[in-house]
Amino acid sequence: MKGFILDYVNENEYHKLERALKKYNMLAYKKLNFEYYPAFRSGKFLGDKISTDKEKKTVTYELKLPSDHMFSQVHGDVKLHYIVYPEQGTVLLDTITPSDILLEGHMAELTTYKGVMISKQNVAKDMFKIDLLNMLNK
Repeated sequence: MKGFILDYVNENEYHKLERALKKYNMLAYKKLNFEYYPAFRSGKFLGDKISTDKEKKTVTYELKLPSDHMFSQVHGDVKLHYIVYPEQGTVLLDTITPSDILLEGHMAELTTYKGVMISKQNVAKDMFKIDLLNMLNK
């Protein structure tokens, strides 16, 4: 076997998240496809080790993807969650968080406020956070 195989927990949902990431955060998408996936295939696992399951013989990782500082403060860091099965030679791609804003962005075009994406469900809350952060930065 040459290396690890990439697989998905839920392939359709993961690809939706990936497409939204491509649309709204191209830098994270490029790093994911051209640096992180090849590293996973070669057996180099990046990010923080979250847990180890000795019964299933798996290791769970969380990798922070590059994103805008203001976006991270409003919606949270963009993170890839994946599970490694070392004996089977498989990396199981679980999800990309914050999945709620990414899935919403996949379904409909999101608007921006002062350069940051805002959710259609929490418009007032997101705008308040952005205004508050801008006031604190002044």
